[in-house]
Amino acid sequence: MSKEELITAAYAALENAYAPYSHFRVGACVLAKDGRIFCGANVENASYGLCCCAERNALFAAIAAGVRPKDIHALAVVSERERPPAPCGACRQVMSELMPGDALVLMAGSGGVKEMDVASLLPGAFDKEDMQ
Repeated sequence: MSKEELITAAYAALENAYAPYSHFRVGACVLAKDGRIFCGANVENASYGLCCCAERNALFAAIAAGVRPKDIHALAVVSERERPPAPCGACRQVMSELMPGDALVLMAGSGGVKEMDVASLLPGAFDKEDMQ
């Protein structure tokens, strides 16, 4: 699957976003190394702490389907805004746990696409070594 196809799939996932408060709809898709894709959209709640971002929903769907972190190749996250959406801190932490450090992250808005790897998004991430 090409980068453009993964971004297109993420835009399709964006259509399922539930964002009645922020009106900031986000879609995301995870590409596994075996070619499967898992998509998610952001889901808001009147109790803001219970919201879940598109990136985490897509990653959790992949893991729940049996994809192991080492087998995640890329993640695309998109919004309808001009500026490419940057994953929040919680999503960056989850990405650092559930994706290889060199996995590609594509962030796309109407103004273009930004590419980074997971390790660059959260240098010095909290990990299992910090638990000991």
